Amino acid sequence: MGILKRRLVKAGLTMDNSQFTMPVSLGNVEISDKFWSPFMERVRTEVIPYQWQALNDKVEGAEPSFCIRNFKVAAMMTHPELDYGFDKAIGFGGMVFQDSDLAKWIEAAAYSLVWRPDPVLEKETDDTIDIICSAQQPDGYLDTYYIIKGLDKRFSNLKDNHELYCLGHFTEAAVAYFEATGKRKMMDAFIRYIDCVDRHIGKEEGKLHGYPGHEILELALVRLYDVTKDEKHLKLARYFIDQRGQSPLYFEEETKRNGNEFYWKDSYVKYQYYQAGKPVRDQHIAEGHAVRAVYLYSGMADIARLTGDDTLIKSCSDLWENITQKQMYITGGIGQSAYGEAFSYDYDLPNDTVYAETCASIGLAFFARRMLSIAPKGSFADVLETALYNGIISGMSLDGKSFFYVNPLEVIPEANEKDRIRRHVKGVRQKWFACACCPPNLARIISSLGSYIYSVKDNALYTHLFIGSTAKAQLSGKEVTVKLETSYPWEEKVRVDFQVPGEGAKFDYAFRLPGWCRSCSVELNGAKADYKKADGYAIISREWKSGDSLSIVFDMPVNFVEANPKVRENSGKLAITRGPVVYCLEEVDNGKELFKIHADLENGKPHNLKTAWEKDLLSGIVTLSFTGKKEKDWPSDALYRPVAPAALEDKLIKCIPYYAWTNRNPGEMTVWMNK
Repeated sequence: MGILKRRLVKAGLTMDNSQFTMPVSLGNVEISDKFWSPFMERVRTEVIPYQWQALNDKVEGAEPSFCIRNFKVAAMMTHPELDYGFDKAIGFGGMVFQDSDLAKWIEAAAYSLVWRPDPVLEKETDDTIDIICSAQQPDGYLDTYYIIKGLDKRFSNLKDNHELYCLGHFTEAAVAYFEATGKRKMMDAFIRYIDCVDRHIGKEEGKLHGYPGHEILELALVRLYDVTKDEKHLKLARYFIDQRGQSPLYFEEETKRNGNEFYWKDSYVKYQYYQAGKPVRDQHIAEGHAVRAVYLYSGMADIARLTGDDTLIKSCSDLWENITQKQMYITGGIGQSAYGEAFSYDYDLPNDTVYAETCASIGLAFFARRMLSIAPKGSFADVLETALYNGIISGMSLDGKSFFYVNPLEVIPEANEKDRIRRHVKGVRQKWFACACCPPNLARIISSLGSYIYSVKDNALYTHLFIGSTAKAQLSGKEVTVKLETSYPWEEKVRVDFQVPGEGAKFDYAFRLPGWCRSCSVELNGAKADYKKADGYAIISREWKSGDSLSIVFDMPVNFVEANPKVRENSGKLAITRGPVVYCLEEVDNGKELFKIHADLENGKPHNLKTAWEKDLLSGIVTLSFTGKKEKDWPSDALYRPVAPAALEDKLIKCIPYYAWTNRNPGEMTVWMNK
């Protein structure tokens, strides 16, 4: 342990990380996957350029972003000699947190540059960073909302005005860009902004005892600390975690002192909307705004890992269990309520009025990855996989040019148009949003996917996701290369080849046994392999040599799934999965009135079940089809009648992966169907 690490341990700021599972870095993983590589290439060639156009207000028919414009106006106000062709009095445009959209775009661009260098994109990003840095104030402050509207009000509404949220996203982007290119300009600028925040906010007398209203700075500071090793960055992150929800409640005092609005005063959750109604170690049920919540929980998990704080680990574990066992959709969607984009209550999982914001599933993936760093448990990676293959990529069209904010599990277009309670649910993806947090969030998680696949603990290499890739990791003092090949999630076979320098190296190789899989076969160099099971992983301990090869075959049946009876919305219904993929029915394949369709299982199995690879459908998918039933219309148009046996007719049912719905013709869709 080095001098710095020993000093931090002594100060109680951090501990030895060797007992935890650390991700293999993005720069050491090259993805070559049949499923994910096209998504990543689409993000690189379509999504990132498209979003650049959107950020510059050049997408016809889309909501204006104002994002780049705001930075140029702020830069001109800071440096009068600059001229970007705007009137300096033009004012601020967009949401109070508009800056963050640009930060996420830069972060996605940085990840893209890691795996596919692009001088044009890098130059575009450098030029954008120059504009951003030109707006920075002499004391380091850098938020266009207050630079344009009046610096005298800065830090006066931490609860709602998102300064620290924007700083968090820019800190993540700055670290990512530094790691991708080695260029420090943006990172140094936002370190100066963090120093400014640290001078104004903290536990010391004379400072504001506040914390972010919309969390993310907590985990961003940990990412920065991983690069700088500057203990003040870790100290500030820990302060935000420890101070949140302490009495007297800062947000309550700030609201009274500055005459701010409190939008949730009449709600059930009140300050728990911000996860700030009580200290984080007293929080064991997920409440409030779902995206804020999982960003906070991710930061808590980071601090718990770095400090070994058992009370914080306990809260993270309880919150994880509450979300995934009582408040998560089968697609990995979270946040049931449109009111506050929030969690509601246990087992409340409506399909047609659902919110399930794309950003919330992405935040859940962040949380899962950090829980994996605390302890490699298959259940964490199962949720990560579910979110990635379903509730996250459903937020983007297959051409990368339209997006979902809300991800419903049931859609009737007429109801979404005419019933106000469902108006937030869209039957087609949108070009852009006035509140456009989701599109750039999608771009950054897909571009950084390589950092979610593998991790190292002690002298063990873990594979959490079965994504075709080549990874390099230090094991037994040697750089070991593993190459994973697969047609997952459509096929059940996975091959892992090892390259080990010299005579070999002794280490553990662990791969996840997916929760959906009932059995699997494992061969090492053509013979049955011995392995032990631990926490949802198969672990093989041996002296590995170059040329060693593992062949893994997962049992991947079509599964018909029911929900806990406490989920009233799904009583008498079932959903269909195959491997990690959740399926749905669309009107284009099955006609209207999907609510009349019955699965008609016999001994738990449907009639004439078929799986088919359709390479020309929806960029290549496995479809499912079987014979079910559909209720016939009544002979008359009577609204009611005495109970009579339902008249059913045979119906060929076709299902597609949920993530690909409404990429053809708009229409009805449902994940859950009648048993």
